[in-house]
Amino acid sequence: MAKIIDGKAIAAKIRAEISAEAARLKEQGIVPGLAVVLVGEDPASKVYVSMKEKACADVGIFSDEYKLPAETGEAELLALIEKLNADPKIHGILVQLPLPKQINTERILEAISPEKDADGFHPYNVGRLVIGKPLFQPCTPYGVMVMLKEAGVELSGKEVVVVGRSNIVGKPVAFMCLQQNATVTLCHSKTRDLAGKVAQADVVIAAVGVPEMIKGAWIKEGAVVIDVGVNRVGEKKLVGDVEFAAASERASAITPVPGGVGPMTITMLLQNTLESAKRGM
Repeated sequence: MAKIIDGKAIAAKIRAEISAEAARLKEQGIVPGLAVVLVGEDPASKVYVSMKEKACADVGIFSDEYKLPAETGEAELLALIEKLNADPKIHGILVQLPLPKQINTERILEAISPEKDADGFHPYNVGRLVIGKPLFQPCTPYGVMVMLKEAGVELSGKEVVVVGRSNIVGKPVAFMCLQQNATVTLCHSKTRDLAGKVAQADVVIAAVGVPEMIKGAWIKEGAVVIDVGVNRVGEKKLVGDVEFAAASERASAITPVPGGVGPMTITMLLQNTLESAKRGM
């Protein structure tokens, strides 16, 4: 039976370290500041923003929220970002996605100063990640890498299979694993013989967004499984992208859903904001 990689426990440890570092900075007159911008009334986005606000308060990071109506125009949002870029109290800016259809998401993300891009989505930061010199790392992949480190998983020389090629998780986590000297195979919905590819992996990172798409029988004996997926099945049940029970019989370590990668995403947003404040000293 696989060891459970407990995301809640790892996140709590990292947040305690962030809190201590934020307190040390405060003694020097520096309070890390995060601006969160929410456009519209998307229910999931409102929950995420509320969680981020609470997390900031818990670790001593200043949080400034901007809640704009759904009909907000692109020019108005760009003007707000320009203001936040120039605000010395703000070290990180996060625009909650998705945005309403009248706003060009790429234009908004590119308007955020790369030095305050707490989500790590700006093309400049993506480029730095690719060449192995990241300024900000995208929060969910960053969390995955911290979890692997905390679980004692050595990636050098290992076969890593990433299932999912999104710009938010799949692609960046593949580059992060390459930087750790892993041999990485990036798979997706058009991959031939996905089961065969997964079966070769020492580490499987599933981020495809399809409930239990990765079957337990595909997992190599002793592999490590990181399940990024969070999928709602029925009224209340949440499942990952991996068939958890069956995979647990074969893997040496696995993340649960919920309670695995999820808690790490906001934690690494806090870490990015802290690191940005320290860079500005």
